[in-house]
Amino acid sequence: MGNKDLSNWLVVSDIDGTLNNKFRQLPKRNYEAICKFVNECNGHFTLASGRNVQSMRKHYERLPIAGTPAVVLNGAGVYDYAQEKMLYFDAINDHAMDLVFEIYKRFPMVEVEILTDKMIYTLNSKIFAKVMVRADKLHYKNCKHPDEIPRENWGKVIFLGMPDLIMRIRKYVDTLTDTRANFMSSSISSFEMLNEGVHKGTALMKIADMYGIEHSHTAAIGDYFNDYDMLKTVGLPACCGQAPKAMHEIAKFHACHCNGGAVADLLYYIIDKEK
Repeated sequence: MGNKDLSNWLVVSDIDGTLNNKFRQLPKRNYEAICKFVNECNGHFTLASGRNVQSMRKHYERLPIAGTPAVVLNGAGVYDYAQEKMLYFDAINDHAMDLVFEIYKRFPMVEVEILTDKMIYTLNSKIFAKVMVRADKLHYKNCKHPDEIPRENWGKVIFLGMPDLIMRIRKYVDTLTDTRANFMSSSISSFEMLNEGVHKGTALMKIADMYGIEHSHTAAIGDYFNDYDMLKTVGLPACCGQAPKAMHEIAKFHACHCNGGAVADLLYYIIDKEK
């Protein structure tokens, strides 16, 4: 009996700690499952990450998914690698831009990384920001003053620092009544900001609509709080075994630890479910 046609499904995966294991390597089991889902079952599979276009490229191009656009900058953009074109981009508004510099002024030890559709700007770069851009050999410009950063097409802002500093920034943001931005935790040393109402899930649904896929036939898998809104948006939310308890509480499918091939768990579940 042949494989069922799954062209009516869109499955989206986070990269770090989900598609890749904790050593930033792609488990063979995940690769084989993606090949089966895409090549044999005609399913749509892509990636959703906080990474920019340049940083995601190596992870995207090693998979058999060239025809499906990817979610970049945690949902600020949808990029088509086949056409080398940004299909959708939701930039941070002026009010939220002003808030970034207000936070920087109030917490002068924080390092700030601003990712636009084409460029990365760092402010007060010392340790954390340098590690992030150099680890993936990304093109960036280090700025000494906020006025050096062009106020256009900001996709995502990352506040970086020691955990206690990031916690204080989070608590400060919680006291604000009008941020016009979407804040999310991506690690104990980073706190991210997107435009109001923007997250991986909003961009994922843009891709689903491009293919005419019913939202009930969308699935997403992640491992941390920057995936939380995405999981709440899709028809089949899934999380890796090591994900925080709050992620498991909203997931309908619970995969194994990312080191064991969590993406494969989800894909084989969908394949078996649809037979």
